[in-house]
Amino acid sequence: MSMPLNAPRGYVEHVALHVADIAWHIAFFRDVLAMTIRDVDGDPESPAQVWLHGGIQLVAAPQQPRVEGRLAHLGIMVTDLDAAIDAGLARPGVSHTDRGRNWLRLPDGLVVELLQASPGTVEQALAVDPRAGGTS
Repeated sequence: MSMPLNAPRGYVEHVALHVADIAWHIAFFRDVLAMTIRDVDGDPESPAQVWLHGGIQLVAAPQQPRVEGRLAHLGIMVTDLDAAIDAGLARPGVSHTDRGRNWLRLPDGLVVELLQASPGTVEQALAVDPRAGGTS
């Protein structure tokens, strides 16, 4: 399958997950992978959600103990936010969510948050070869 010549490029910047015990998950990612908190929504002692350095967003869902790890949304950095939104909305069944213009709901329910990347950063991220531990 070929890519449109002028399509915006992107990469996954974060993955948001619903978790029943947010404190446990914060400690796990901190202690096991040295992923520290970069942003907090709500009371730092009992946050509604946190963003960790390393691309994980944890969303507290204490009333739903069976949601552990259920995907909330994908945060994707893009080279051209407006073009990516327009291209997404041009696809059958894609719509906005109530969270804003850059939040798209796909026909199967997956939610994608599109974020404008700084110049050159998408290309840098896509140049990384994860199997070689460096750039390709």
